[in-house]
Amino acid sequence: MPLLKSKCIFLDRDGVLNEELNDYLFQTEKLIIPEGVVEALQLLKKAGYLLIVITNQAGIAKGLYDADAVYAIHEMMQKASGGILDDIYFSPYHPDNSGKSLSRKPDSLMLEKAISKYNIDPDQSWMIGDRSRDMEAGKKVGLRTVHIIHETESSTGDFTAANLFEAAKIVIADSSKLPLT
Repeated sequence: MPLLKSKCIFLDRDGVLNEELNDYLFQTEKLIIPEGVVEALQLLKKAGYLLIVITNQAGIAKGLYDADAVYAIHEMMQKASGGILDDIYFSPYHPDNSGKSLSRKPDSLMLEKAISKYNIDPDQSWMIGDRSRDMEAGKKVGLRTVHIIHETESSTGDFTAANLFEAAKIVIADSSKLPLT
């Protein structure tokens, strides 16, 4: 009998799970989790999705902080959300400082690793992010995408939302239309 595949929500971090600082977030005291984020994560988890963070962390390559700072922010997010995030993948690279890497979005290596590790079905899974590179990475592996945008931006996602809570409602409404496999 084939192993049942998981469904997953891949989440960009900055601008989706926390407020975008327009700078590198590596100090826990600067972490601001917007209203509705925890509730959105709970809705998605209740709907049966794995929740995996996929984030570029170029500040590591630039020498601004180290991996421990990324994990510290993630731990604070876990505490705020009741520990419902299943994993975090981050790319510590930047092409100007450490060379190119297939793990850095818009490439999809982080997603591919998670899909393999967790036996994820891309047809039932989503990428939610606030940048075109998030949408591009998700589409490379066959995910549906929700682009969290501000009024002045144009979207490259399959759907658009103003915030994570709105994105979660889109995912749940759309998923209810899928046939059961």
